[in-house]
Amino acid sequence: MIDDMLPSDRIRRRIEALGTSISLPTVRRALGALEGEHASTRRFGSDDAMDVRAYEAGDEARLIDWKSSARTGRTMVVQRQRLVTSRVWMLLDVGREMRGVCPSGEAAYEVAANALCMFAALSLRRSDDVSLVFGNAASIVRIPFHGGLAHFERTLDTALRHGWDTPRNIDALLEYARRIGERHALIILATDEHALTERHLHTIRTIAQTHPLVIVDVATLNPFVPGNANHAADGVSGRRVPAFLKTEQAAREVSTHREFTAAALQRELHTSGSRLIRSASSEAMFTRFVRLVAASSGQAHLDARTPVSAWGGEAR
Repeated sequence: MIDDMLPSDRIRRRIEALGTSISLPTVRRALGALEGEHASTRRFGSDDAMDVRAYEAGDEARLIDWKSSARTGRTMVVQRQRLVTSRVWMLLDVGREMRGVCPSGEAAYEVAANALCMFAALSLRRSDDVSLVFGNAASIVRIPFHGGLAHFERTLDTALRHGWDTPRNIDALLEYARRIGERHALIILATDEHALTERHLHTIRTIAQTHPLVIVDVATLNPFVPGNANHAADGVSGRRVPAFLKTEQAAREVSTHREFTAAALQRELHTSGSRLIRSASSEAMFTRFVRLVAASSGQAHLDARTPVSAWGGEAR
């Protein structure tokens, strides 16, 4: 069973600060870049102008209406359709394999859950409809969600305290993603680095043809690294790594194989226009997430140490 340990409060506070302080135009630019621009299913879904108003700090330059600006003698922006999806699907692998330990000491499911909270902070800021899906070999459970980030965190943490004690079934979770009917809905799949293999690439390509896809890939402890082996045990049997296998050569071979597999997956995702975020801790995942959002929103000079108030001004 996945235990009751909650993710780091410190990381959660940083996520909450990001979600409340980042400007709405920046949120829209970042998520829009991840998704690709397409018509929204929400109200005002046509490309007609909804409103023309004076430019404000934080507005996107592409929204400037030059004809209106020339006519009025001041910079004006036009509000048009929402060029992003209104729905986000967050799929979390809750097989018992996700109890694997990361170098940070966190369980893989904790890092994955924190990553989903990072995306939720932006999606809920944009008023998206968010659905949580938990999958393993026993079942796939969808939890429609309505509320703010605090409610999302409670919903996620409560679900993770249930008896997820069966093996993973990543094939079923990918098939579920493939069958999501709403085209262009953002799909985020969170699992560990051992779940996806070459045989899954075809399904990933199929999903990416109709949906923007982000895969959260949690890197776990290398049990053959000297010092790590004393803390690593098989998640099912509890057996420790035999002493004769605890060598630097074995550790290098495992690390090389993992890096090769991750690089191949990243290339495949890049080819299909999808994204991969891979880290071994919530701290590193947060840093990568901030850099991804900064680059997607045209603010690549920022990093995780930049105060969130610098991301486009006050919250809107």
